[in-house]
Amino acid sequence: MLQSFKDDVLGHIETGNCTMDDAQALYNSPSFLFPLADRLRKKAVGDKVTYVINRNINFTNRCIGTCRFCAFRKPDGYILSIPEILGKVRAAVKINATEVCIQGGLLPDRDVLSYCEILEAIKEEFPQLHIHAFSPMEVHHAARNSNVSVKEALLNLRKSGLGSMPGTAAEILVDRVRKEICPEKLTTSEWIDVVRSAHKSGIRTTATIMYGHIENLEERIEHILIIRDLQKETDGFTEFVPLPFMPSNNSLGAGKQIYYGFEDLKFHALARVLLYPHIRNIQASWVKLGKKLAQSALNAGANDLGGTLMEENISRSAGSRNGEYMAPEEFEHLIREINRIPQQRDTLYRSINETIA
Repeated sequence: MLQSFKDDVLGHIETGNCTMDDAQALYNSPSFLFPLADRLRKKAVGDKVTYVINRNINFTNRCIGTCRFCAFRKPDGYILSIPEILGKVRAAVKINATEVCIQGGLLPDRDVLSYCEILEAIKEEFPQLHIHAFSPMEVHHAARNSNVSVKEALLNLRKSGLGSMPGTAAEILVDRVRKEICPEKLTTSEWIDVVRSAHKSGIRTTATIMYGHIENLEERIEHILIIRDLQKETDGFTEFVPLPFMPSNNSLGAGKQIYYGFEDLKFHALARVLLYPHIRNIQASWVKLGKKLAQSALNAGANDLGGTLMEENISRSAGSRNGEYMAPEEFEHLIREINRIPQQRDTLYRSINETIA
């Protein structure tokens, strides 16, 4: 019976069509799941582990949203001016960053033009810098405020210098869950529509999931299968990033104790198997998991450690104690410590041939 299950799963992997039943069985068979995920990782990307030198810039912590998991939103918070944003970009360039990641809360009057002004100011001074910016929720919000379609908003953003988009605001792509944790956020179908439009406009995105709150395993799997189906259609995702829920300082996490460990490794491994061969890169978030657990995830299907970040505010406000910055030297040490090959990359996973001896 066990051999028959394994044969069925391996057959579905070959066609890139693992099912919900496969996924649930795999999750409950870690002795089969972990080596399988590691083997598929090696087949997809080899033994290199990648990272990017970047800086995170949250331009405002004010937001009209009501997400129950947010600990970052402050009604009397800050709004960075464009000169202030440029100051942070200059500091990033000084440490050889190839990317700045820009996101912020939803300001009531923020429109497409105001986002374009940020992009154009950065590109005027740093034309070589890749700008990874504005979640699907931000694009949806700006398009609505500008009375234009999402497609038109994306074309304007790309023209102004947008290089790629974070696939955040996904949380769990199941409307039952979304109604409980972020009822005023865009729906599952709206998130998919924004991301599909981005990919068709030539803007690649990441894909994320925020797991470990009120969703069940079947809903997590449903989320991954939605991502897989969209990738089959557009081939626009650069990576998949599992993000464990951070419970501190928000109403969704009130009274919850969450321990990161074996279940997180199982979920990273499951993502590798379900998304193979459609999404090559599975990222372990050192900010969310902690450095040692992220390192362990590299033996459970992951192949990327994300970015140096330099300034990480959103996870820290929700209780992360893993720091706001990790230097390239530390990435290289963590990777070499498990006998893998470190490789600096750019946002689109092109190699930068400057590893540290």
